[in-house]
Amino acid sequence: MSKCEQCIVRELSSLKALKKDELIKLAGCKTSYTIKKGEPIFEEGESINGIFCIKDGVCKLSKLSANGKDQIVKLVSSGELLGQRSMISDEPTNLSATALDDMDVCFIPKQEVMAFFNTNNQFSMEVMKTICGDLKDSNDHMVSMAQKTVKERLAETLLFLETNYGENEDGTLRIQLTREELAGMIGTATESCIRLLSEFKKNGWIELIGKKIALKDRNQLKRLSE
Repeated sequence: MSKCEQCIVRELSSLKALKKDELIKLAGCKTSYTIKKGEPIFEEGESINGIFCIKDGVCKLSKLSANGKDQIVKLVSSGELLGQRSMISDEPTNLSATALDDMDVCFIPKQEVMAFFNTNNQFSMEVMKTICGDLKDSNDHMVSMAQKTVKERLAETLLFLETNYGENEDGTLRIQLTREELAGMIGTATESCIRLLSEFKKNGWIELIGKKIALKDRNQLKRLSE
């Protein structure tokens, strides 16, 4: 069993405010999982009654629209927590979380986490800051969807994927979204996203290697995204 006090999630999330004895207590009640690419961590509308710590890997948070399309709201990776808002509001999850690559996650029951709210004010503040940060990101995304063209949002998203999740050895983006997922992130139809990717390739901004995408002219993509 890995030690919570040495874990990346403890260093990068609101858990950094917990004292050593509190972290040891967490280590004793957590459950560790390996989640394979494509598998759900939890589904929309589920009562999870705790938080998930992402030790390794990346997942998508998404919402199923009325027409059956999967809208990606956010990508979550190593060092982050899932389920804080649902835990505090005592509501079912309003999003689904699905692994985009193989993941190592730990689950901590709600009663264990909530106990720290009464004994550690700094922890309470860190959780609130995280939720406020998520709200700010949501507002920024909403403004981007309203003010930027689909082409600008595609350039922005491709740069975001490279900056935050890196590349494979062949230069392609490490996190490979399907064309449908990418379309959902930028708020357009899959067909439109495919046409734009072809246009980007024609202009020499990206390279398409099968289903994979490699960025070629980052400066042009950056100018376009701004």
